[in-house]
Amino acid sequence: MNLNSLPIVSVLSDHVTIVQKDDVKIVRVQHPKAEAGISLFGGHVVSFKPQDQEDVIWMSQQAVFDGKTALRGGIPVCWPWFGRIATPAHGFARSTQWTLVEHKENEQGVMIRLGMKPSEASLAIWPHQFEALLDIEISDTLNVSLKVKNTDTIEWAFSGALHSYFNIADILYTEITGMGDHYLDSLKDGKVSLGGETLTFSSGVDRVYTHPKSEIKISDPKNHRFITVENQGSNAAVIWNPWELASSMADMEDDGYQTMVCVESTLHAPSIEEGKVLQPQESYTLSTKIGVIAS
Repeated sequence: MNLNSLPIVSVLSDHVTIVQKDDVKIVRVQHPKAEAGISLFGGHVVSFKPQDQEDVIWMSQQAVFDGKTALRGGIPVCWPWFGRIATPAHGFARSTQWTLVEHKENEQGVMIRLGMKPSEASLAIWPHQFEALLDIEISDTLNVSLKVKNTDTIEWAFSGALHSYFNIADILYTEITGMGDHYLDSLKDGKVSLGGETLTFSSGVDRVYTHPKSEIKISDPKNHRFITVENQGSNAAVIWNPWELASSMADMEDDGYQTMVCVESTLHAPSIEEGKVLQPQESYTLSTKIGVIAS
């Protein structure tokens, strides 16, 4: 995503500005180590370009920046649930306006912290008190950490995901390793399945890998690189490519599936009640670290 052509709303520091894309404000980071963009709507990373690299993050050219519609692509924050186990799908965090809490920078990179607290809208959907912070560290690598705290007087349960869309040159040449071999196949009603050590693509994939390794690696040979994904606080890694279903998505190009794949840091649960339980004043962190290795 090209952020450099967008109008500047305000300059916050040498490396951080606020720019406007239609009805959405984006925190633009321009640092010698990397460039990045984070939408305040959804707390949504929309770009990460390490020095001399193609963008690592994929955004749909049809994504709607109206400040109401969840963005297609990037790193959606799915919280306080992941999937269609409640309404709206993937929770409300990805369609909520976040606040820029602070930003720091030095010669190694930039840290952006966003925050979200309960509102009338969120309480109508999910009647709990909470505090959510999203820390985005931009350097040679991209570190995204979702930190949630129960500020209520009773316990509550949740699930979630950092739903990362990765920019690849060609899905037909892409291979993924490190995801493990056990998965739930969402295209077959969650059937428990066993796969190989290397995943290649010739049709749509929607899988919840339940025993991922500490590092998952995406081979992107036509861009002469590997993308590395290290997740923490997760119990699964979701891998998704819609293939022909892209043509039924209004906010995705018909051929968009050819240049993207999702590898998600996921705290998976079949229902909200079966999710991770937080007691009052307890906190939990779900994170993903994304890097690039030249090949």
